[in-house]
Amino acid sequence: MNIMDQPEALLASIIGGYILGSIPFGLVLTRLAGLGDIRQIGSGNIGATNVLRTGNKPLALLTLILDTGKGGAAVLLIPLFGLDPVFSLIAGACAVVGHNFPIWLKFKGGKGVATTIGTLLVAAWPVGLAICATWLAIAAIMRISSLAGILSLGLSPVYAWYLIEAPWNQPLTIMAGFLGALAIVRHHANIGRILRGEEPKIGKKKDTSA
Repeated sequence: MNIMDQPEALLASIIGGYILGSIPFGLVLTRLAGLGDIRQIGSGNIGATNVLRTGNKPLALLTLILDTGKGGAAVLLIPLFGLDPVFSLIAGACAVVGHNFPIWLKFKGGKGVATTIGTLLVAAWPVGLAICATWLAIAAIMRISSLAGILSLGLSPVYAWYLIEAPWNQPLTIMAGFLGALAIVRHHANIGRILRGEEPKIGKKKDTSA
């Protein structure tokens, strides 16, 4: 199928996925909880890891669930309109882009790990589970969330290629490769801190003056 033959479906998948993904749950929840602007503490990220630095674990968990859910929701909604599953991958990828670059926050968003995992869990659950297992293993050993995210998503196209049967593995590998590369780019500052031994451990509150 040539997706360019269905421009309306393509546009709807891109816009719908982006808008859904751009909802900044971490920022909204912390403000509702009276914790101020999450962008002013820790890494300044709007994701669950930075919400955890507020010390509010339930709020961080809820942020993680919602950020993961919006990626999965973007994938799930497309078949309801009778569109080809390839458009689900496009919507899911755009949800991650929306989370990373939300128009409401002047395109300064999160890093997309949770949203990417949610997208892949729904698009191809074996790949999503493999990523989760990799993240948990690395996080348990190294206690560095960013490193776990970089490595687990970096391996996602490999998981997609070998765990999913052809021909579905081909578009899935392309999407996973794009999202994995995006995650690495978004973590460029974290990579520098990891190499210098300065990246904060999971659960550690980062100095807000840093």
